[in-house]
Amino acid sequence: MRTSFRTDDVEQAMEAIKAAFYTNQLDVLRAPERFGAAFEVLELGGITVGDLACGADVRVRCGELGTYHVNVPLGSPMTWHQGSSPEVITAPGRAALFQPVGSTAVDRWAGDGRIVALKVERDLLERRVEELTGRVPRTPVVLEPELDLMSGRGRAWSHLVEILVDDLYETTRLLEHRLVALPLRDAVLNGLLLAAGHPYRDQLDEPARGLRPTPVKRAMDAMRERPEHPFTTTELAAEARVGVRWLQEAFARYVGIPPMAYLRTIRLERVHAELIEADPLTSTVSEIAFRWGFGHLGRFAEQYRAKYGCVPSLTLRDPGP
Repeated sequence: MRTSFRTDDVEQAMEAIKAAFYTNQLDVLRAPERFGAAFEVLELGGITVGDLACGADVRVRCGELGTYHVNVPLGSPMTWHQGSSPEVITAPGRAALFQPVGSTAVDRWAGDGRIVALKVERDLLERRVEELTGRVPRTPVVLEPELDLMSGRGRAWSHLVEILVDDLYETTRLLEHRLVALPLRDAVLNGLLLAAGHPYRDQLDEPARGLRPTPVKRAMDAMRERPEHPFTTTELAAEARVGVRWLQEAFARYVGIPPMAYLRTIRLERVHAELIEADPLTSTVSEIAFRWGFGHLGRFAEQYRAKYGCVPSLTLRDPGP
């Protein structure tokens, strides 16, 4: 889906950023008469790319993002911080990489510069790490805060992003065709994981592990299709058409965790996604957790905090400025 937006109204600009990216508070720092937001945005199956300009110097505070995010400043440096970390000045030729957790602010975005913004859904990136390494990540995928775009893999990755940005201004809309959109999305995602620093990057350069056997894929597909179902290992073995012991040993070898741990990971992903979208006035953590198969709220809260770095009620409240 492609969106083109122009306005000189700050409130309207905030709503446009919220619709495409995140809830935010946008403040004009100086020369408000120069403010004029111009946004070109493309959503590409879990990745959102935008070419953004504001005309005047602004500050944008977004609270906790819940997704991975990359900002590439063009024309002028960008000052930002996340959580309790000190401010970072990211100059053109480099990219700022934001984590899903931690209150996030662009402290100064110069009016004479643009930002190419790339939002990547958290579950999409983490599943890609699993697919490329053949193992479920045991620790969060924490990206290093900056990426050099002038040399090496960072330079090559920036060329892929340029293809997305250039297409924002084309009338042919080639990138919206599924035969082009999904392969290019995957290339951009793979390139980011190969270029950026994170705990799993070295594993991506290792020889590919053997493909997962069909019975393992059957069990994984069943869990992804019905994660709320009260599966047992015996039932999953029946879905996979193998014995319980074979399934457990195959998951240990090809997935890296037991079948029930994999199911718990999927359920946590679904709860997290629903908490982000839910209205805290009409929804509760407990009802969402129960809906996705969690029967013990205390253990659920511990598992959620271990994966997402905060208690589930904080995600439901959508912490923002």
